[in-house]
Amino acid sequence: MSEELGVTVKKSENFSEWYTQVVKKAELADIRFNVKGFLVHMPWSVRAMKLMYRAFEEELEKRGHQPLMLPSVIPESNFEKEKEHAEFKAEVFWITEVGSERRKLEERLALRPTSETAFYQMYSLWVRSWRDLPMKRYQSCQVWRHETKATRPFIRGREFWWIEAHDAFATREEAEAQVKEDAEITERVMHKLFGIPFLFFQRPEHDKFQGAVHTYAADTVMPDGKVLQLPSTHFLGQNFARAFNIKFVDKEGEERHVWQTCYGPAIWRIFGAIVAIHGDDKGLILPPEVAPIQAIVVPIFFKGTEREVLKKARAIERAIVGGGVRAKVDVREEYTPGWKYNYWELKGTPLRIEIGPRDVEKGQVVLVRRDTGDKINVEDEELLKKIGKVLGDIQSNLIRRADEFFEMKRSKAKNMKELKTCLKKKGGLVRVNWCGEEGCADLIKSETGGGEIKGTLFGKDEKPSGKCVRCGKRAKQVVYVGKMY
Repeated sequence: MSEELGVTVKKSENFSEWYTQVVKKAELADIRFNVKGFLVHMPWSVRAMKLMYRAFEEELEKRGHQPLMLPSVIPESNFEKEKEHAEFKAEVFWITEVGSERRKLEERLALRPTSETAFYQMYSLWVRSWRDLPMKRYQSCQVWRHETKATRPFIRGREFWWIEAHDAFATREEAEAQVKEDAEITERVMHKLFGIPFLFFQRPEHDKFQGAVHTYAADTVMPDGKVLQLPSTHFLGQNFARAFNIKFVDKEGEERHVWQTCYGPAIWRIFGAIVAIHGDDKGLILPPEVAPIQAIVVPIFFKGTEREVLKKARAIERAIVGGGVRAKVDVREEYTPGWKYNYWELKGTPLRIEIGPRDVEKGQVVLVRRDTGDKINVEDEELLKKIGKVLGDIQSNLIRRADEFFEMKRSKAKNMKELKTCLKKKGGLVRVNWCGEEGCADLIKSETGGGEIKGTLFGKDEKPSGKCVRCGKRAKQVVYVGKMY
């Protein structure tokens, strides 16, 4: 393997450089586009993210959501309708003029930073009666924000890809039930399919989405111990409904405002977490559910055997593709089998199928697992059945390993000394008692060098005992502290 192809640092010793090399050498993104903060997404990452989109979209539609495509631009007046939403005005990219003559627009247009103000402008036109509810719509799209912090591919940028679901209900109870459903969708897709463990928090009041009654978010832990926010859900109450005049006539003939939620599976960031959490010193390890190629077939030629080996490789490819497995034969003659092994390991392909002249004679192939490196001899007749089992085993093993790492990054602290030690030595999420005061949260952040209160566990009533970890007052909540990306 050439030095240019391989990863030259260990993940455990220099995660930041490891991540940078994997993004480049596994051909996930090219950061050389000549606009700062924007990158070119390469075929391998795009194909993986398409599979991720599909998984979330299928789960959303199974639960009653329908797809929309809204314009990419939002008039400034939409932001003005919801003053609480003005936090995004400082971050947006504005369109102010058009045409070769650079004619000024009568009203500025924003490239959407998020789409509440676009969706709800339309909901005010669509919702009329209780028969129109619940209204559950989503779109898969890009959003743009003028991020001023250091950008990093798939973690923080000025253009990123996600899904946003916006739901309207007749009652508060239905909206609150949607928050629980959003947590279930995150578990079903992000954890069980993508192998990313998380805790689902209700954010503290000082850290909620502007315009929301409550904010909830799924947080995972990266290999360097920092916490990464992934899908978030906002219980909006009736705030946006009042701002955008979204009303319906109920069964008794009374006019009422709807209750709303919004949910944002961050495809871009989740992909970054997949790269970071599952990868090893050889490069990517992709869960079978998101791998563009689940099984790569590598023929091993010796002089005079090319025809029979390639014939079998093609037959194997047809058989397993016909069985529903994403597979391909690597027929590139300019590279050796060893080079191909390293290349597809770098790309994270879950399973390698080796076929040489002896395998043709014996009526078998050799399966090689990307996650463990184990080699398995399989007879041709058992191949399809065995591939399905091995891919399932790989999926389960990646989830198990990620869960074990995540548990290692959880700890408890009774005082500031313990909290500082946990964050410095382990990072991750630290369970503490807290008084609930924002000023105390600010002190915790400053004195720990960035430790933020991420909130209380959703759906679990953890009772505080004793005093606040920082100020010594009576604790009101059990919360978790972590240093964020």
